Amino acid sequence: MTGLNGGDPTGDHNAKNAKPPHRPSRIFPVMWRHSRQLEADVQRWQEAGWVTPDGAKAIAEELRAQTPAFRLPAVLAILGAVLLGFAAMSFVAANWQEMPKIARLGLLGAALWGFYGLAGWLFSRNLEAFAHAAILGGVGMFGAAIMLIAQMYHIEGRPPDAVLLWCAGAVLAGILLRSNPSLVLAMLLAGLWSGWETSITEHVHWPFLIAWALISLGFVWHKWHPGMHVSALAISIFVVLLGYLLNEGHAHGLVLIIGLAVATVGILITTLYAIPALIEPARTSFGYAIAVSYAALFALQFIEDPTTNTLIATAVGTLALLIGAIILALRTDNRGALWVAYTAFSIEVMGLYFKSVGTLLGSSVFFLTAGIVVIALAYVAYRLHLSAQVQGRA
Repeated sequence: MTGLNGGDPTGDHNAKNAKPPHRPSRIFPVMWRHSRQLEADVQRWQEAGWVTPDGAKAIAEELRAQTPAFRLPAVLAILGAVLLGFAAMSFVAANWQEMPKIARLGLLGAALWGFYGLAGWLFSRNLEAFAHAAILGGVGMFGAAIMLIAQMYHIEGRPPDAVLLWCAGAVLAGILLRSNPSLVLAMLLAGLWSGWETSITEHVHWPFLIAWALISLGFVWHKWHPGMHVSALAISIFVVLLGYLLNEGHAHGLVLIIGLAVATVGILITTLYAIPALIEPARTSFGYAIAVSYAALFALQFIEDPTTNTLIATAVGTLALLIGAIILALRTDNRGALWVAYTAFSIEVMGLYFKSVGTLLGSSVFFLTAGIVVIALAYVAYRLHLSAQVQGRA
């Protein structure tokens, strides 16, 4: 076996007992790491002498074996399934009135179970990407069947309920058949259902949280990392909309509190407690929490009608928050959060420029103040960097 610290691969005693440096903020399960980032880390560890060249080579080969080399067929297969679903629905709709009811039901049932049967056959051939595309086609046919049967038998009711039933079918297919694309479709349908209900009632649609939790549990059960982003994006949109639906559309302060609370929890987990199983979810949550917080701050500054003094205070606080998020993202190597903070900072600066032109605030005065704040924060960040270097040498 290869050893650490350049030890003898044949089993040197010191190599066996060598301990890697304690870096809790960097270590978490491989299943949550992006392969490219891990390869970069391995190369850095090799240069530092923590991993032997043979060990680094073995790790790289293992990563390449676990990572699909070409994902374009999967994407094209799913797109093809979507197109076939639309083609089937268009054909049926064009000839619907000319067909007897029994033929209509038979056609819908045959198409539905045909897709699922095809998925089973593709799974048996180890063609998982194409099998998931077939499952997605079956879920699409299930939705078409709901709509067409309701039309055929003149079933009346709330239109969003049909979307909810479609969503339930997608959830069952995703969980029972372990199909992540079906769970993604289910999350989209849950959002459509909730948005439709909200547009009808003009109130917050709290049942969405139940659907969101069930679908998110499906992603967790499948241990599918992209599903974490799907769930985080869905709940972030829901939270941001709370600011426009609660308190007559003036609940952005509540949204800001929620975003900052989630960001704080993410910081504590990734920097202080370093719980391995929670580090990557916390890193992801931190980025989305920054986006939610800035969405609330943007509304408070540019959608609400603040006074000049309130605008100045909120703008300075927003810039300080975003720069702090950039510093934390750099220190924890959180690229997603870093891009969110950079994007928000750019939007903030442009928004303030157009907001301040021609007003009492004065663009030159504001940017002078903001520049001083940024330079001061840069000095603080520099001192923190020097302090970290001194601690690393100790």
